[in-house]
Amino acid sequence: MPRPSILKFLNNKFAAYIITGIFLIISIILGISIGTVSVPVPIILKIIASKVFGIISLTDIEPMYTSIVLNIRLPRVILSGLVGASLAIAGAAFQGLLRNPLADPYTLGVSSGASVGAVITLFFKISIPIIGFFTLPLLSILFSLITIFCVLTFARKIERSMRVETIILTGIIFSSFLGALISLMIALTGDELRQIIGWLLGSVSMRGWDYIKIILPFFIVGSGILLFNAKELNAMSFGEERAHHLGVNVQKRKLIVLTAGSILTGAAVAVSGTIGFVGLVIPHLVRIVWGPDHKHLLPLSIVTGSGFLILADLISRMIISPTELPIGVITALIGAPVFAAILLQRKRMERSG
Repeated sequence: MPRPSILKFLNNKFAAYIITGIFLIISIILGISIGTVSVPVPIILKIIASKVFGIISLTDIEPMYTSIVLNIRLPRVILSGLVGASLAIAGAAFQGLLRNPLADPYTLGVSSGASVGAVITLFFKISIPIIGFFTLPLLSILFSLITIFCVLTFARKIERSMRVETIILTGIIFSSFLGALISLMIALTGDELRQIIGWLLGSVSMRGWDYIKIILPFFIVGSGILLFNAKELNAMSFGEERAHHLGVNVQKRKLIVLTAGSILTGAAVAVSGTIGFVGLVIPHLVRIVWGPDHKHLLPLSIVTGSGFLILADLISRMIISPTELPIGVITALIGAPVFAAILLQRKRMERSG
C-alpha cells in the first residue's frame, strides 16, 4: 500500500503540474534526440538556446545536428505536441459537457467532416492558387466547422432545447454519413488511394514549421475559450438543469464549448489526419488521477496529451525503422487496451459499490 504522504503529494494540484510538466519535457527531449541519427541532449539544448536566445555559438556543433534538430525533429515534436494537446483538451471539454467520461472529440462528427474535406481535396486534386500547398489543411478546417454548424442546426430542428442526447445522436448520424462518403471516394480513387489512406491513418511526418503556423492560432483560440469556460463546464457536468439554477446560460455556453472543441479537433485533424483515442483516454486518465475539476483538468490534459502524442510519434517512427507507421496505429494500439482496462476498472467499482 502506498504511504499516505505519497498519496497526499499525488493528489496535490501543484504536484500534478510538476509531474505532467516533467513528463512533457522528457517526451520532447526523447522525441528530438532519438532517431536514425542520435543527437546528444547537451547538443540539443545548445541548438535550441542559440535559436531562442542567440547567446550561444554553434561553431563547435556539426551542421548536420543543427539541421536535424531545427528542420526535422523539433518542428515534428512541436506539431505532434500541439495535435495531442488539442485533442486532449477538446476531449476533456466534451466529456464534461456531455457528462460522459467515455466521450471524445469525434462524437459530433467533426473529425469525419475534416477528413471529408481532406479526401475531397486529394480526390479532385484541388489547389487554390493563392494558398497552394495549404489548400488541404485549410479546406479540412473549413469542412470541420461546416460539420459542427450542420450538427447543431439539425439538433436544434429536432429539439429546440438541444439536449445532450440529441446532440450525440445527431453527431453519430453525420459521422456515419460522412464516413460513407469517405469510403465511396476511396473506392473510386486510383493513384491517390495510398496517399488518402495514409493521411486518414494519421501522421505528423514531413509537415514542418508551416503546419505549426496553421494549427497554432486555432489551438490558442480554442483552448483559451475552453479554459475561460472551465467554471461553467464544472456546473454543466452536474446536469443542465442544475447549471441553469446556478446562473449558467446553458444554451450559450454549450454552443461556445462545442464550437471551441470542434475548432481544436478540426485543426488537429487538418494537419495530422485522423488520430484516435488521444481525446478519449488522456482526459479520462487525468480525471481519475487528479479529479474532475475543469480548472485543472483542462490544462493538465493539454500537457499530458501533448507528451503522450510526442512519445506515440517517436514509437511510430522507430518501431520498424527505417519505415514509419502511421501515428494513428500507435495511438490505437496503446489506447484500446488502456480504454478496455478503464472500462473493466469502472465495472469493478460499480459492482463493489
